[in-house]
Formats: sequence, structure tokens, C-alpha cells
Amino acid sequence: MKKTIGRNLKILREDSGFTQEKVAEYLNIGRSAYANYESGEREMPLEALEKAAALFGCDLALFFEENPELLQAELACAFRAHDLSASDMHEVSAFKNIVLHYLKMERLLAK
Repeated sequence: MKKTIGRNLKILREDSGFTQEKVAEYLNIGRSAYANYESGEREMPLEALEKAAALFGCDLALFFEENPELLQAELACAFRAHDLSASDMHEVSAFKNIVLHYLKMERLLAK
């Protein structure tokens, strides 16, 4: 499972236009620790996964997705940005979290 999570972290990070350094800074960890999560060498703590999900604007479950096609379908609407400061990344994360919750509520109300 660590390999799947790592692969998905890398895909989401690259598609979002972030460097490992920027994501690590956002997560308040070292770049080498983050690199170990992406490579599947270490298991990423749940708290860090939740924070990464907010940054990438996705459900936590997406990190566990083994089908790359489903992962790519989620990325079709990804927000891409480059050269963001740590403060900018927190703002992007907060915005994506609002959008994600709005979409969940829309789905619930449509039932």
C-alpha cells in the first residue's frame, strides 16, 4: 500500500505543479522525508495524508486508488500553480477544501 500511496502522491504533486520541497514545507516536514513517502519507502502518517489531500483538493481515498485511470479522471479538474509561497499554499489548500466540501454536499443533496 505504501507504493500505491507514494505513486499517487507523486502524480498529484507533479500534476499540481509543486516541487517536493514546497509540499514538504507545506506539510512541515523535511524534503527527504517527503521523498521517502513518494518512493514508498516510508508510510506517511494519516495527519500528513489528510493535509496533503487538502492541498491537492482530493478525497483522502484517492491516495489509496490502485487504478491509475481513476486517478487521472480526478486530475482533469486539478488546480495548477507554480512558484507559490508557503502562505499561498495554505490559501490554496483552504480554498480546495471549501470546494471539495461543497461538491460533497451537492452530491448528498441530489440524492
